[in-house]
Amino acid sequence: MPKHAYLSASASHRWLACPPSAKLCAGINDSGSPYAQQGTDAHALCEYKVEKLMGRNPKDPTENLTWFDTEMDDCTDQYAAYVAEQIEEAKTHCSDPLILIEEKLDFSKWVPEGFGTGDCVIIADDVLHIIDFKYGLGILVDAEENPQMMCYALGALDTYECLYNIETIRMTIFQPRRDNISTYEISRDDLMKWAEDILKPTAVLAYNGEGEFHAGDHCQFCKAKATCRKRAEHNLELAQYDFEMPPDLDETEIAAILPRIDDLVAWANDIKEYALQQALSGTEYPGFKVVEGKSNRKYSDESAVASTVEAAGFDPYEKKLLGITAMTSLLGKKKFNELLSGLITKPQGKPTLVPESDKRPAINTAKDDFNDEE
Repeated sequence: MPKHAYLSASASHRWLACPPSAKLCAGINDSGSPYAQQGTDAHALCEYKVEKLMGRNPKDPTENLTWFDTEMDDCTDQYAAYVAEQIEEAKTHCSDPLILIEEKLDFSKWVPEGFGTGDCVIIADDVLHIIDFKYGLGILVDAEENPQMMCYALGALDTYECLYNIETIRMTIFQPRRDNISTYEISRDDLMKWAEDILKPTAVLAYNGEGEFHAGDHCQFCKAKATCRKRAEHNLELAQYDFEMPPDLDETEIAAILPRIDDLVAWANDIKEYALQQALSGTEYPGFKVVEGKSNRKYSDESAVASTVEAAGFDPYEKKLLGITAMTSLLGKKKFNELLSGLITKPQGKPTLVPESDKRPAINTAKDDFNDEE
């Protein structure tokens, strides 16, 4: 079982925003998830493929991977090809770049006991390039001012700066299932300023369980998110509106509520799930009980059903074209694009109200149409 840092780089987005959450989470057991194991398997395959491309002799982990499938094979191929491209690019300005795969990076100079693992580190004289593979599909990860990547860069600098005159830090998130390659550059001096002015003092607070709790989007992966009082206070502030119907609220009030609705719904669902698990463990909540939920009928033996229906002279099967995701998994992304790119259309999406910071362009509204007619 790999050791994890108390103040991990992967959780730095959360403990930098909410320092005491680190100590709070440390006391809660992590049951893990199939998504985490899926990511672990994908990383093992990435390591193998990059090492193989570099002419080394790694052991193929495929037969020991629980979640290996065509999609994982294709995504890790893309990652290995991207790393190979970056190595070749590094060689254009450095005859012998240093290539480190799954390297332990120690940034404890700024974060107590802080360390992490860099998927790929390329050092080419004055440029340090950190590449991080993300197999997750749900959250789009951005490299810009990404604290996890910045912590990794600090660890690499601390170890190798004595050998190289590094001036530029390049950080890349490679997230193939979201078609996302995000790269951010920062100077060495600016990274060091962030480390001394922000990272180091906040890490000390977090390590000691000090500082103030703060609720926000960083709560999403917090193990204490269901019972955190600060998050509850943050969401219950909406109670001041008494949940009146929108016609009773003006535009300013609705605008104040909109940014909070997603957090409020997520918090409510977290509370419900937490309460269910506690109730199943014996906790009693006044006025509530655990009952069996609704379920749908299903065949107890599909083979027997098929045989019985066929014997009766009927065809028990339906033939259906695979969906785009399943077809991509079957063919692989490259072959899918070769064969079907000209046969794919993307209909206009359903209108969605989002913050102005969203990068998607605004669509025409009824007001815009009216102005056009004027």
